[in-house]
Amino acid sequence: MTPGDERIYQFRVAGHLDGRWSAWFEGLAITGADDGTCTLTGPVADQAQLHGILARLRDLGATLLSLRTLDTDDERLSVRRADPARDLGVRRHVGC
Repeated sequence: MTPGDERIYQFRVAGHLDGRWSAWFEGLAITGADDGTCTLTGPVADQAQLHGILARLRDLGATLLSLRTLDTDDERLSVRRADPARDLGVRRHVGC
């Protein structure tokens, strides 16, 4: 990535993370799914930030199921920085 080449990433992990983890994951939106997984979605500025997020998932003991970039021109994409103070009410927690 070059400076200013921010991309939208979607990390899919096994288990659910509470929305309060969003701040620790640099404001990524956290969404729980009925299949027992959750996604963390949002803009990633560069490779350093990408590797930092991956390291945090590793440190948390989360199992990464998939990682992909999303097309920013996709009309269905409505990603915004999550509000870390808002609890998304997911069912179970990964980590502490």
